[in-house]
Amino acid sequence: MEGKKEVKIDEKKGNLTLENRKKLSITGVVEVISFDDEKIILNTNHGGLHIKGEGLKMNKLDVQNGEVIIVGTVNSCVYTGANEKVDNRSILKRLFK
Repeated sequence: MEGKKEVKIDEKKGNLTLENRKKLSITGVVEVISFDDEKIILNTNHGGLHIKGEGLKMNKLDVQNGEVIIVGTVNSCVYTGANEKVDNRSILKRLFK
C-alpha cells in the first residue's frame, strides 16, 4: 500500500514584504497567471494571490526560486485559497459566452 507524503505548512514557505505601499517582495511564487498595471494574479505555495494597485510593474521575476518583486502603488493583496487557472479562450469567446 502506497503512503501519501504529507507536506507540512512549514515546508511550503512564502513571504510577503510590503515597503511603503510602493515595493512588494513575494517568495513562494509558483507561476504568474496574468498581469497589467492595475492587477497581478499569481499562484503561490499557499494558493492564488490577487494584487491590485496603480502603475504595477514586475521589477524582478525569478521563477526558479519563486521570487517576484512588484513596484507601484499597492492597494490590496488577497489570497484566494485555491490555485488560479489560465483562461486560454480567445477574447471573442469570452465576450460571447
